[in-house]
Amino acid sequence: MQELAARPRRPKQVQRKIVRAIVDGVLLLDKPQGMSSNGALQTARRLLNAAKAGHTGTLDPMASGLLPLTFGEATKFSQMLLDADKTYEAVVQLGIETDSGDAEGAVLASRPVAVERAQLDAVLENFRGDIEQVPPMYSALKRDGKALYEYARAGIEIEREARKVRVHALELLDFADTRFSIRVACSKGTYIRSLAMDIGSALGCGAHLCALRRTRIGAFDVADALTLDALEAQPAEVRAGLLAPADTLVAAYPACHLDAEQACGLLQGRVLVLGETGAEGLVRVYGPQGFIGLGQWQQGGKLAARRLIATGADAPGASA
Repeated sequence: MQELAARPRRPKQVQRKIVRAIVDGVLLLDKPQGMSSNGALQTARRLLNAAKAGHTGTLDPMASGLLPLTFGEATKFSQMLLDADKTYEAVVQLGIETDSGDAEGAVLASRPVAVERAQLDAVLENFRGDIEQVPPMYSALKRDGKALYEYARAGIEIEREARKVRVHALELLDFADTRFSIRVACSKGTYIRSLAMDIGSALGCGAHLCALRRTRIGAFDVADALTLDALEAQPAEVRAGLLAPADTLVAAYPACHLDAEQACGLLQGRVLVLGETGAEGLVRVYGPQGFIGLGQWQQGGKLAARRLIATGADAPGASA
């Protein structure tokens, strides 16, 4: 009986493990229109080969502009920009209402537009300062664990309560025919889409947002931001050097400098009694090797850790 030839064994498929680098810092990104914030984050993370990444608040795919991205230890301070004031430039189309409140939505109604500049100026005055605003259905706000936009896509309307926001400045940049552009400086939680719809409602013709660009968050300006193309054009070994340091996110707080022993104690969770007379509140804390995180001044000149970064020479157990 003829023996069957042994079948050759298939070589085992070896899965390549992606080794990510330890990258710390903040990338001021000028997000392009048409890309989601998560898509921009993942692209930047790939270009930097970063192990850990996050963002400081999203921009809709339709919007462009400033999107600070955090990497490594800087992700611990992302909340600081979530709470910051923001500035936008927006283009509003009068006479057309959409289900999403922007140009990507389905048209719900069209009305004739007979608006003069003086009328628009008068209406804009009502939207400066503290105002109440109903969040749009197409938003990431959660209800029973689901984002509102998920309900909206399923054709379900959820009742939303009006929320108070502050419009620090509202400037009319241009007005022609049925479109106008504005610059808005506002508090966190302000929806420019809702602002556009509310202005259109006040004018009696309806409106939707047809373009949006974020130009400022806190002290950061889009003029200092990089595009993804500009980041990719740099040699891989120099890209991480384009990031701002983590303490850039907390630059608004006063600085507190500690010696090596004090820094080690704070990193070990001890409350330091320094006898300082400064006001209570958050401070940027630095050791001999640089920034180590946020501290909290307490009564009696005590300094407690609030949010610390993983560090080297100042870390517990580090050699002298």
